[in-house]
Amino acid sequence: MTRLTRRAALAGAAALPLVAAATQTRAAAPMMGAGSAPYNRFTLGGLEVTTILAGSRAVPDPQTIFGMNVSAEEFKDAADAAHLPIDQAQFFFTPTVVNTGSELVLFDTGLSAANTTAALAAAGYTPDMVDIVVITHMHGDHIGGLMHDGAPTYPNARYVTGSAEFNFWGEAGNDTFEAQMRPLAEQTTFIEGGTDVVSGITSMDAFGHTPGHMGYLLDSGGKQLLVGADFTNHYVWSLAYPDWEVKFDMDKEKAAETRRSVLNMLASEKMPMIGYHMPWPGVGYVDTRGDGFHYVPQSYQLML
Repeated sequence: MTRLTRRAALAGAAALPLVAAATQTRAAAPMMGAGSAPYNRFTLGGLEVTTILAGSRAVPDPQTIFGMNVSAEEFKDAADAAHLPIDQAQFFFTPTVVNTGSELVLFDTGLSAANTTAALAAAGYTPDMVDIVVITHMHGDHIGGLMHDGAPTYPNARYVTGSAEFNFWGEAGNDTFEAQMRPLAEQTTFIEGGTDVVSGITSMDAFGHTPGHMGYLLDSGGKQLLVGADFTNHYVWSLAYPDWEVKFDMDKEKAAETRRSVLNMLASEKMPMIGYHMPWPGVGYVDTRGDGFHYVPQSYQLML
């Protein structure tokens, strides 16, 4: 047993004012605010897959966007069950990078070049490393980073997108399309569903959100994953309730049909997905639940 002597006790007491003084003069640590790591990386067979956070923001009044065809009470019940507020929702913008070992493929470019290239840099990539830019569809939050100051953001890349998607926006008179996508038309390969972008990356029709919206199936070493883009836009108010209307779906009936079809495939195959607007880091699984579905965020499955 340690015996506390009078001399030791007095020495300790004498040191207390010095400790107190040091504590009083040390500045408090600054408040840093909410934040997330800007990238998440895992392997899928021989592919290295990285999701990058190219932005996040809170949006008020989510029922003006999701569940437009259900009552306020039904919307609130779904929110309460998922522990979500109904006065605002958090949006995430999540491009995906796939390294095949020979080519670096970027899926979508975010709202702006600055946000996406900053997230790429955090993940260890520079814009000149990108070999292929795949555009899933041409809403502004997916093509907004294609060009920067009138020049291509990814100077060494070629571009791939759906022919139906490009043709629709090419006739729509859309300013973002004209500024961001049109200048790259000559460097772009236009494809249909079922086309291999490179070995192990195949396009898949997922129309409805836009007329030519596509997902992309990754397949390597006996493992598969869907880069789903915007076929579903919220993990509760769209994925869990696929028949709920979403403001940004251009053909709402077709979008709901696509959601059910793709979600059924994911659930039956137990296939992971990346959703552009799913909760960061955007990777998860889908289970059936009643007449709808349930989103299960990836934990460590893809690390093994």
